[in-house]
Amino acid sequence: MFSPSDVLLIPFDDWVNILVREWIVPNFRPLFRALQVPVSMVLDWLDTFFNAVPMLVFTAALALLTWRTAGRGMAIFTVISLIFIDMIGLWPETMTTLSMIVTSVLFCVVLGVPLGILAARNDRVLAVIRPVLDIMQTVPSFVYLVPIVMLFGVGMAPGIIATIIFALPPIVRLTNLGIRNVRGDLIEAAEAFGSTSWQMLWNIQLPLAMRTIMAGLNQTLMLALSMVVITSMIGAGGLGLTVYTGLGRLDVGGATAGGVGIVLLAIILDRITQALGEANGVRTVPLRQTVLSFFRRGAPASTAEIRRAA
Repeated sequence: MFSPSDVLLIPFDDWVNILVREWIVPNFRPLFRALQVPVSMVLDWLDTFFNAVPMLVFTAALALLTWRTAGRGMAIFTVISLIFIDMIGLWPETMTTLSMIVTSVLFCVVLGVPLGILAARNDRVLAVIRPVLDIMQTVPSFVYLVPIVMLFGVGMAPGIIATIIFALPPIVRLTNLGIRNVRGDLIEAAEAFGSTSWQMLWNIQLPLAMRTIMAGLNQTLMLALSMVVITSMIGAGGLGLTVYTGLGRLDVGGATAGGVGIVLLAIILDRITQALGEANGVRTVPLRQTVLSFFRRGAPASTAEIRRAA
């Protein structure tokens, strides 16, 4: 049966190999090596810090944070989970995994929130980055590893870079969505009261969009956790390496222990970020009350007062 490949067979794989091996790697590898320096610095500092903190001190601090954000029941679950992880001998691996996750999420926030704000304020920027985000979210996670290894090598830092690329889209999308969904009458009121663009962003748009932004942070965190096992294939450590090693040796117990540790850590971090998102929700501001306040005082209200007028 006839097929187009009988007439023309496109050597797409050869084109990609030539592009990457003969042009990108020789010309840009020093640049990519330099880009991983800040990632390595943050990761090494966090890994050293988390592993230096005594287990009981870290457990108490995280349980207190969980209690203040997610409630007493979740705090008890956190204590039990961390004690269980320590008792099965995976505490150092868990701290390494936590340092990887925190580093990844930190860089995702630093890159993603400003990019989301820019996309919310400029439709052309959104039109450019939207297909890029679509590609980043649809490309299978294993596919990231090949170019990452060729450009950055193997180890913890390249694994973090792959995680950042994989986990970045949700926080960009939801930051853009949150700012765009801020009520138009509030924006008009802020403009009428003489607010600058920076004041409007800092005092109105970001606080009102915070619940949506935190939802994006939560999704980014979950995606970063899902990459923990995969990045162990290129030299990343932590619980992912425990799972990968167990699978390679058919050690069901070791792989299961690493998987359980990842699940417990994921539940704790997920509940904390969800609770922080709910705590940062801001009530809708009635415009009529703001306008009345303006006329009663006889002076323009600040953007913070517009946000707190409810």
